[in-house]
Amino acid sequence: MILVHLNLKSFIICLCISNFIWSQNKATYTYAIKDSDTLKMDVYTPKSIKTNDRLPIILWMHGGGFSGGKRDNLDEVKMMKKLTKQGYIGISMSYRLLLKNSKTGSGCDCPKTLKLDIFRQAAIDYLDAAKYVVEHKAALKIDPTKIIAGGSSAGAESVLNAVYLRRFFVDDISTYKDVNFAGVISLAGALVNSDYISKHNAVPTVLFHGTDDNLVPCGKGPHHYCTPDTLGYMILDGSEVIADTLDNLGVSYYFYKVVGGKHELCQIPFDQLDTILDFFNQTIQDKETIQTKRIITKTP
Repeated sequence: MILVHLNLKSFIICLCISNFIWSQNKATYTYAIKDSDTLKMDVYTPKSIKTNDRLPIILWMHGGGFSGGKRDNLDEVKMMKKLTKQGYIGISMSYRLLLKNSKTGSGCDCPKTLKLDIFRQAAIDYLDAAKYVVEHKAALKIDPTKIIAGGSSAGAESVLNAVYLRRFFVDDISTYKDVNFAGVISLAGALVNSDYISKHNAVPTVLFHGTDDNLVPCGKGPHHYCTPDTLGYMILDGSEVIADTLDNLGVSYYFYKVVGGKHELCQIPFDQLDTILDFFNQTIQDKETIQTKRIITKTP
């Protein structure tokens, strides 16, 4: 009886300590007000953070076809909490949903010119959020040299464009002169033009994509697989093209490709989160060059 009592007591003590160490604080900030949109970010910080700590961050942009989704989706919240357990600050942001209530959505009836403008505005929202984080680095206790950009689906397209096509989409790039990214996570994303990836802006990049994605091409292909006779016909460079470009540049990447996979690869891969963070620890912290392609065949 005494032995059982001591074990139970020890278990309860350990559980309380564990909850204290790995629990997190959450604070919400407004990073921009644009017309009727008040754009906010939720910042998740480990409770055990010390006054002088400066932690790496993942700044996350949710998906939703530029018409839906929110920064506190259940999976986004779950991911942010998990990041705090790994010594990161997780930030999940909102942005302008410029296709909300649109009759065309982001499909083939949405004109290419409108799509490009939405890509531009979303990339700028992302850069504005990153700029806010850098400007408040002391209060947020972040390391501005270790900002990892991340997003899924529409969010992935936006962060890729923000990181690699800043000169394409931003008229005055000096606005973001203090914003630098250490890495990128793209879940089923694509770029408008991978030619803008260079030795000067390439960073360690994590890519997840299905070869049969019917919305965002895995290789080079039309957005939503629109045909040339439609208004929404626009060629994008998907994860395969991005990985090949990084490979040729000798820059680190981790490409998880699922043969037969569709757009479900935009979902946050919680079972691989440790692998992703290990990749960044090795490539950002330890300065290693790692180029990995994992090819998985989707099971029926």
